[in-house]
Amino acid sequence: QVQLVESGGGLVQAGGSLRLSCVASGRTFSDATMGWFRQAPGKEREFVAAISRSSKSTYYADSVKGQFTISRDNAKNTGYLQMDSLKPEDTAVYHCAASTRELGAVVAGTIDYWGQGTQVTVSS
Repeated sequence: QVQLVESGGGLVQAGGSLRLSCVASGRTFSDATMGWFRQAPGKEREFVAAISRSSKSTYYADSVKGQFTISRDNAKNTGYLQMDSLKPEDTAVYHCAASTRELGAVVAGTIDYWGQGTQVTVSS
């Protein structure tokens, strides 16, 4: 079992930056592929970014490529999502996710553990 707790969300003006954190407890964090998803009001949850266990591989949704950066620190059991040049359309609840499967499975939404989410609001 893995418990995931996100933090770092908030209200920011367009063009600003935020860094989300996801602290994991329980099962060894380094055994899990990690990802971030988001859900805007009235929309389905969508994939944002994923990172392999060793940080060797990352994958991004086209909508955030070049704007967001995913990373992790296995020694701290923590994953991160650096979000730059934020736009109002990035407003959503952001969820951390972990999977015992490989990167492709996470991208496809096959997730074993979810965090409760953190709200990101970008004002114009």
